[in-house]
Amino acid sequence: MKIYFDVAYLYYLPHFEPVIDALLEQNNATLELGVVFISSPPEAIIESLQSKNVTSKVINADERLSFYQQQKPNWVIFGHAAEIAEDLNAQCNTALILHGLGPKSTYYNASSAPIQYRFVESDVRKERLQSLYPDKTFINTGYTKLDPAVNNSSIKLDLESLGLDPKKPTLLYSPTFYPSTIENFPKHWPQDFSDYNILLKPHYLSLIKSAYKKQRELLTHWASFDNVYLADVSEQSLVPFMATADVMISETSSALFEFIALDKPVIICHFLKLRWGYRGLLKFRLNKRLSDDYELFQSMGSNINRYSELHDAVTKSLNGSADYADARRSITKQVVGNVDGHSSRRVAEFLLNNSA
Repeated sequence: MKIYFDVAYLYYLPHFEPVIDALLEQNNATLELGVVFISSPPEAIIESLQSKNVTSKVINADERLSFYQQQKPNWVIFGHAAEIAEDLNAQCNTALILHGLGPKSTYYNASSAPIQYRFVESDVRKERLQSLYPDKTFINTGYTKLDPAVNNSSIKLDLESLGLDPKKPTLLYSPTFYPSTIENFPKHWPQDFSDYNILLKPHYLSLIKSAYKKQRELLTHWASFDNVYLADVSEQSLVPFMATADVMISETSSALFEFIALDKPVIICHFLKLRWGYRGLLKFRLNKRLSDDYELFQSMGSNINRYSELHDAVTKSLNGSADYADARRSITKQVVGNVDGHSSRRVAEFLLNNSA
């Protein structure tokens, strides 16, 4: 049996790796697993896959279809709405493990793609997707990316080895690439939080795209402070950072849903740096990108509209971490589903029991 995981962007991999591990646990001698990248990943990632006997290939985006057709796999797993699935469905099964939880409308629009199966996180999400796409097949498995946080207590970062103080509370600032707050944070803001460790885990695109050069300059500057650690581009999984941190700071990012699923407090920042095409009367363009799930951010944690409110919000979040506990549980059930550490196993079992 042959299964390929299509990694169009490196940040898809943390959603796939727990499934790969769950498949390997089956000790199926006939199982062949491969990961296909469209750009060369860091060597550490290649070595990690090799250590598990998982093959890796780097193939141009427009050559992936012919590669899969030649290889004749049983399954190809995508992390986005891949149109090439339409030509693959005649010879193998295709499935979607979407690279996030929302709140952008693409979470729902992704199911318009010609992918046969989609693994989803919760009953609520499944029911809504099924109503939107009654002819599609959705399987409720839970959210694979979080399994390592539930199953592996050693996944936490060694703060001391990163030059940080294990005795200090730890903040995780995980901004997205757009719309982002990075440009609206003060240049020397780590000084305002000298009593805290700060983990910087930006979006992958902030680290590689030329359009976000100014973001990288700020991130690199902040990393020069003694209480700050900036994730390397090879550290693709946010999970170890979430497992380590006490509070998470971000914008309206789907990663906030992941953090509250670990029953930890979040701070949602609304002082975004918007392009001219998304400001004023044109703000409808930004709203168009968001789904109805956007409203959930108002109740999951502390919402702030300017940087000057952040220090007070951090203090309140740490001292009153139970304040939003009921909301965290309710939203987690609705969006993330059952966080029991077995989501990847459920995906693996479906793949093995339904081969083409």
